[in-house]
Amino acid sequence: MTKTFVITGGTDGIGAAVARALFSRGDHVVVIGTDPKKGDRLIRESANASGSVAFVQADLSLMSSTERTVRDVIKAYPRIDGLVLCARYFRTHRSVTSEGFEDNFALFYLSRVLFSYGLLGALERSDSPVIVNVAGPGHDTPIDWEDLQSAKQYDGVNAMFVTGRFNDLLGVTFAERHAESPVRYVLFHPGTTSTSFAGEFDAPTAAYIELQKARAKPAADVAPPIIRLLDEPPKEPLSAFNMYTELSVRNHLFSPQSAARLAEMTAELLELDAK
Repeated sequence: MTKTFVITGGTDGIGAAVARALFSRGDHVVVIGTDPKKGDRLIRESANASGSVAFVQADLSLMSSTERTVRDVIKAYPRIDGLVLCARYFRTHRSVTSEGFEDNFALFYLSRVLFSYGLLGALERSDSPVIVNVAGPGHDTPIDWEDLQSAKQYDGVNAMFVTGRFNDLLGVTFAERHAESPVRYVLFHPGTTSTSFAGEFDAPTAAYIELQKARAKPAADVAPPIIRLLDEPPKEPLSAFNMYTELSVRNHLFSPQSAARLAEMTAELLELDAK
C-alpha cells in the first residue's frame, strides 16, 4: 500500500534526498518549501518513478503561513504515515520576521512545534506513525531562559545550536503528552553533511561552509537511516539517533522540567502571535 510522508524543507539537501528515496520506491511525498522551481524539479524527477510528489509552497518562518499549511495538508491528506522535519535557514546576522519572531527561532523551532502537534490526528490514523525531527540532538549549548530568541548578543552558530536544544525539549514534551499515542517521536542527528547550506553568510562563515562541504558526506548518505526510522519506528515514545547509533535521552539535556518550562513559554509566544 502506498504510504504518505510529509517533509518540511524537502526541496534541498537531506529533505530532498529522503523525498527521492521515498518516491523512488513507490510512496507519495508531500514536499514543503519556498521555491516552486525546486518543487517542480522534484515532481519532474518522480515522473518515471513508481511513487509521486506534491509540492506545497510555504514560508514556515511565518506562523500564519505554517498554520495555514498544516490545515491544508490535513485537508488533503487525512492519513499521514510519517513527518520529517528538515526546514532551517542559517543567518550570520539576526533577523526578525514580520510577526516579531527571530527568524531562526521561528523556522527551526516554532514551525516544528506547529507541525508536530498539528499533524498528530492524521498521523494517528496510520499503522506505525513517526515524526523524525532532524535537528542534531544531544548538543550541550546552554539555554538563556531570559533570551530564547538571542536578542541580547546574537551569534548565528550559537542560535542554531540552542534552537536544536529546543527541538530536543519539544520531543520530550510531545512524548510525555502523547505517551499512549501510536506516534513515535525521533530526534535525528545527521552529522556533518554536504547539503545546500541554505542561509545568509558573512565572508568568513561562507569560507568555512565551503570547507565543510568539501569534507562532508553527501545528503544521499543520510537518507537510509531516516528511511529505516520511517519504516520501523522505535518502540519508545521518544528516541534519538546519530545516523544509526542510538543516543540516550535520559540525561540532563532532555530534562522534563526544562521541557515543561519551554513548552509553557512557547505556548505564551504562540498565543501572542495568534492575537
